[in-house]
Amino acid sequence: MPDLTSIVLLLVLGLFVGTYGTLVGAGGGPLIVPALLLIFHLPPQQAVGTSLTVVFLNALSGTVSYARQKRIDYRTGFRFAIATIPGSIIGAYLSTLFTGRLFSLVFGVLLIVVAGFIVIRPREAELAVEEEVEAALPPWYTRRVITDVMGERYEYVFHEPAGIVLSFFIGFLSSIMGIGGGIIHVPALVYLFSFPPHIATATSHFILAISALVGAGSHLALGHVMPGYALPMAVGVVLGAQLGARLSQQLHGALILRFLSLALVLVGVRLIAGQVVSG
Repeated sequence: MPDLTSIVLLLVLGLFVGTYGTLVGAGGGPLIVPALLLIFHLPPQQAVGTSLTVVFLNALSGTVSYARQKRIDYRTGFRFAIATIPGSIIGAYLSTLFTGRLFSLVFGVLLIVVAGFIVIRPREAELAVEEEVEAALPPWYTRRVITDVMGERYEYVFHEPAGIVLSFFIGFLSSIMGIGGGIIHVPALVYLFSFPPHIATATSHFILAISALVGAGSHLALGHVMPGYALPMAVGVVLGAQLGARLSQQLHGALILRFLSLALVLVGVRLIAGQVVSG
């Protein structure tokens, strides 16, 4: 059990993670896992399981706020979330086997490359949508139109089956690494599936709430969740998620993507540094 100082630190960490994670639609796992490993010295499997539990609560709180803003694509989000469930379960049970240095190094470099791509081309996906929407839809493509509570209208086109397949692998990776799939889902939704950034972050949070629940439940069954560490962070992330969702209403989509690129860099550096130190 953590002492009083640690509980306060966990609460503050949860508040920051909840705010930032909800703002970028990533859930906060990229910050929670290294903190639990490096500051609180939890074993890797317990850090991952505890992180996913907090990520779920963050995603649930953020989803409530985004639902009020009417920015969630529920139909797509539910289908993508269902696709993440098998991957989340498989990833939880294989998490003890995935300790390969090469896997972590390659994945870390890939995330940093994606972050660089976002910084260089933060709005190109949105511009492409305007051209696609007017054209006839190719096979397997879907058009969505969403109007949020502020009256802003979003229209976009994407390949739904490809998103379902990608979501399966995102569920697998998020469960293994305890980072939450939002860190991958948001850039994928924006750049591969032409979602507007505000819809991508809100829908990603909805997906994350479902997939993280399954992943956290699997880790709980395996005894990987530490309630004494999860509960203080949970209080912080629930409050922070409300703040993050409110901030998202005030920020331009391109700026949200730049905040996301920072999160990607943090995850990538953490993966690479962890393998270098352990090596």
